[in-house]
Amino acid sequence: MGDGTVRSPAADEAAGRRYEQRGWYFYDWACSVYSTSVLTVFLGPYLTSVAEAAADADGFVHPFGVPVRAGSFFAYSVSLSVILAVLVMPLVGAAADRTGRKKPLLAAAAYTGAAATACMFLLDGERYLLGGALLVVANAAQSVAMMLYNSYLPQIATPQERDAVSSRGWAFGYAAGALVLVANLILYSAHDAFGLSEGMAVRICLASAGLWWGAFTLVPLRRLRDRRAPAREASSALSGFRQLAATVRDMRRHPLTLAFLLAYLVYNDGIQTVISQASVYGSKELGLGQSTLIVAVLLVQVLAVVGALALGRLARMHGAKHTILGSLVAWTLTLAAGYFLPAGEPVWFFVLAAGIGLVLGGSQALSRSLFSHLVPPGKEAEYFSAYELSDRGMSWLGPLLFGLTYQLTGSYRDAIISLVVFFVLGFALLARVPVRRAVAAAGNPVPEKI
Repeated sequence: MGDGTVRSPAADEAAGRRYEQRGWYFYDWACSVYSTSVLTVFLGPYLTSVAEAAADADGFVHPFGVPVRAGSFFAYSVSLSVILAVLVMPLVGAAADRTGRKKPLLAAAAYTGAAATACMFLLDGERYLLGGALLVVANAAQSVAMMLYNSYLPQIATPQERDAVSSRGWAFGYAAGALVLVANLILYSAHDAFGLSEGMAVRICLASAGLWWGAFTLVPLRRLRDRRAPAREASSALSGFRQLAATVRDMRRHPLTLAFLLAYLVYNDGIQTVISQASVYGSKELGLGQSTLIVAVLLVQVLAVVGALALGRLARMHGAKHTILGSLVAWTLTLAAGYFLPAGEPVWFFVLAAGIGLVLGGSQALSRSLFSHLVPPGKEAEYFSAYELSDRGMSWLGPLLFGLTYQLTGSYRDAIISLVVFFVLGFALLARVPVRRAVAAAGNPVPEKI
């Protein structure tokens, strides 16, 4: 160097990791806008209205000759996207591990999803079938890309760094979601002032999420690097299900990793159900308006940034496992408080949203980093495909329990409190996992705090 100082190989290695980590954060920044603006806020109501415009006198549309109630079309499209992701993720994950070429696969998945989202600008009139197809492609591509993105974590962060790095990634994502949602809400609420129809404003919001996703994906693609795959027998996966079965069989050799994944599957099902059903609870049980619900979503996004960083700091002091267990207690108390919320009073709903936001980002980020310690070296993408299936593809029990409870009791309060079982059971399962022994059994160094 020009000043005569010589950097050690360890310092160079640490600088290289930080360079990749900063790029890695930006994929969360890029794709989280899709989850927030498209899936959580705008696409469901808008695609349903497009399907209703195309429906017959009985309220049915007929994609490929199959009668479907217009109000169910969005939900069925989401379910179909999950099925597609279940088929594709294990196949792509195994290919990434065999070849070591994750970055081209990440680019293909991300830009497929971004392009499908940008094309949602074309959803006018009665083009519900186009909307369903774009949703299926975008959602499945998002799942595949997130699986590949998550699988980089063990490669770009040391065991001691992972909780903080994972938490920062989640914080970047929630910050981007909040920022773009503010811009979208300004455009949507003042569409007349901009000379736009309400439908055109929604289509611009949808398309802008795809453009944002594509533009900021360039940062991780520039900074992340592929690693040479370790020498191992190249097994060809003829189908997604066959590869998933092979992954699960391999996991049976690491029962403690599988035990953590089971605990995560249970409590994450509760988290995903709260996210998807909170607006239904707010509108149907508490009688709150759409603007109140959108502000609550924005509040969750903002506070999830704070929560992800705060819980990441707690994990450095107390370990990821104990911090996640504490977050599950907080989830349980939040749901219990939600049961007693008075109707027609937005302030208390905002308090509930704040509680959800503070534990949401941290519990997800720390779960990801803890799992990264339990993955055998060289099988990151393959194992994270199973993790992503737990995150996205298996979260159906919670909505089913929520729906059945409402059907039997006629009360959304009973339905929301029924979800406590996922957090209680998830707590019990996670508490039984000896994580230090699990990390060692996976062949990884055991961090001082875990």
